[in-house]
Amino acid sequence: MADHYDVLGVSRDASPEDIKKAYRRLARELHPDVNPDETAQEKFKLVTHAYEVLSDPVQRQQYDLGPQAGFGGGGGFSDFGDIFSTFFGGGQQRGPRSRMERGQDALLRVEVELSDVIFGVHKDIEIDTAVVCETCEGSCCQPGTSLATCDICGGSGTIQRAVRSLLGNVMTSNPCGSCRGYGTTIPAPCSSCQGQGRVRATRSIPLDIPAGVDTGVRLHMTQAGEAGQAGGVNGDLYFEIKVKNDEIFSRDNDDLLCTLEVQMTDAILGTKVTVPALDGDVTVDIKPGTQGSEVVTVKDRGITRLRGNGRGDLKVGIHIVTPTKLSGKEKDLIESFAKGRKQPAPQLAHFQQGMFSKLRDRFFNV
Repeated sequence: MADHYDVLGVSRDASPEDIKKAYRRLARELHPDVNPDETAQEKFKLVTHAYEVLSDPVQRQQYDLGPQAGFGGGGGFSDFGDIFSTFFGGGQQRGPRSRMERGQDALLRVEVELSDVIFGVHKDIEIDTAVVCETCEGSCCQPGTSLATCDICGGSGTIQRAVRSLLGNVMTSNPCGSCRGYGTTIPAPCSSCQGQGRVRATRSIPLDIPAGVDTGVRLHMTQAGEAGQAGGVNGDLYFEIKVKNDEIFSRDNDDLLCTLEVQMTDAILGTKVTVPALDGDVTVDIKPGTQGSEVVTVKDRGITRLRGNGRGDLKVGIHIVTPTKLSGKEKDLIESFAKGRKQPAPQLAHFQQGMFSKLRDRFFNV
């Protein structure tokens, strides 16, 4: 690696003002706005890095001493980690930290129709997230270049300084300010991701939603989330399901509920009616003498069980429609029918919770 003093064209005992003047002179010659030549741009990067090191007194001193320079001490400890290790049985982890970081997890909410959860559904979910940079493939470097060992810390990621203490001279270790503790620098950062190894993009995630899911269920996809920095492993994706309300049908665990309006004459005489369900037509058998609030069960026409075999049932609540307007002839027929039946007067009966609670849940959402 080129010597920083040679890059700036100054002597090793140059003053801070001489270093600043040399940098300004070279910057006027090599700056990309002035000189678009690629060779000049590479030289400008070297000049800028050399100035950053030599203009900082601490980094310049460390550079002059060399990356492996050390200080002796009466205490005989190389750093605070050794002190803690000796007296307390522990110590801090050494070595440079990795540029690779795991991507963030993400939680997305997905709305599905009630009809979708009967048999399950496939959806392609569009998400805006971080993906691996295609230009550098996560290396953070412009193609054709690579990471360089930091010339300040020599690749260790830390800077050691001597500190006087009651135990004598000891060495403290702090993250290198030049490479931020990575032990390497990026001489030519990727122009697409600015040295991050990832970029923002929209991508499609194929999601198979199983049958029987309900609102609040979360689906987990391992390593399908945000790409990690510098080629780090992807985070995870979590999909939280929200089942939309249907205008006709509601849900009770694995059963489907609905209300069927039946004319009074059909309830008396009985009939069969075919109505559209969420998964095709279904025939409902109305027995003669069916009472209001009765529930007719159609087996195996509900929702597929999430964990188990088979399906729930379709439960049809009967609502008998009483005519409010009668012709004279119709009224005479009803009165004649009533006299012939000799029915008892209206009276109180035992309260029936079942059907009313379901109707209440459906219409009032309580």
